Amino acid sequence: QVQLVESGGGVVQAGGSLRLSCVASGFSFESASMGWLRQAPGAGRESVASITWSGAPHYADSVKDRFTISRDNHNNTVYLQMNSLKPEDTADYYCAKVRTPLQVTFSIHDFDYWGRGTQVTVSS
Repeated sequence: QVQLVESGGGVVQAGGSLRLSCVASGFSFESASMGWLRQAPGAGRESVASITWSGAPHYADSVKDRFTISRDNHNNTVYLQMNSLKPEDTADYYCAKVRTPLQVTFSIHDFDYWGRGTQVTVSS
């Protein structure tokens, strides 16, 4: 079965960095576009960054130039490097996979499996 396991969250001061990891199993990782989404307390879930199966990244405006998404197909892992963190980045962060293999254009509604999330807290 599909499993997505996130790690790397924690508490960091504003301006600091964290690196999130997501190990995937149970599907053809190299054919799957992947994403990182987050949900702050009292808010809806939003897409932060995504990467196509071929490695093309896309970022939300709020994290552009601060976050970097990457993938390692050999180890079935997707990463999110987060730099210059701000208090408004505080949220639960989820790894997710896009439903259709080889899909390169997708929205938040196209993710079909999610991990359990990892918590990121940025203090001011």
